[in-house]
Amino acid sequence: ANMEKDYNPGRAGTGGSDLPDLPAEFSRIPHARGSLGAARSQNPNSANSQFFISFKDNDFLNGQYTVYGQVIEGMEHVDAITRGEPPANPDRMISVKVAADVA
Repeated sequence: ANMEKDYNPGRAGTGGSDLPDLPAEFSRIPHARGSLGAARSQNPNSANSQFFISFKDNDFLNGQYTVYGQVIEGMEHVDAITRGEPPANPDRMISVKVAADVA
């Protein structure tokens, strides 16, 4: 699908994917400021294509959601993201790059 053409800010954060859901993986890694967590429904094994970044320490999420990453630089850009549940005018990710296993 053409992401630009199909973009609908009213649907931000409501999409999914055709790939199977992931089983939950809980660890002792805390939901600290800048951590990336797997978004899911009430079913712990329902994470799929959405994620969240913690703006602050969120200890109440520890052991409840899968932490799978950490912002290592550029947190000032995360801090500039429009907030809300949902935001009236959500920001868009135009390009995202994930560096895996960087030494």
